Amino acid sequence: MLKIDFESEEAIYVQLRNQIIIGIATERIREGDSLPSVRQLADNIGINMHTVNKAYSVLKQEGFLKLDRRRGAVIALDIDQLQAIAKLRQELSIALAHSICKGVGRSEVHDLVDEIYDYYAGKCEE
Repeated sequence: MLKIDFESEEAIYVQLRNQIIIGIATERIREGDSLPSVRQLADNIGINMHTVNKAYSVLKQEGFLKLDRRRGAVIALDIDQLQAIAKLRQELSIALAHSICKGVGRSEVHDLVDEIYDYYAGKCEE
């Protein structure tokens, strides 16, 4: 399920975080599902346990999972919608500023947002 690009400039813990969030958005991972233990996931991917631990910690801070002593890392969506919108606004602001600097037009951005949104919304309905 997790696809880590070891050649990417993006930190591995960020890739893990992003892949888990995409898994939740596409419902490959659901509320209440347990993730592999830090050690198990690190061994499966071939990375340091601290990297997995950092990804799990970030996901916990962002309200995507809780750490349970018995079950380990469990998907628990505890995100306030207003917080989610504020975070999205911040992330989109940077992405849009970058796009404008690169000459990407408004209609291209709208089309891309619609395409991505429809992809994830469609995955959640399956």
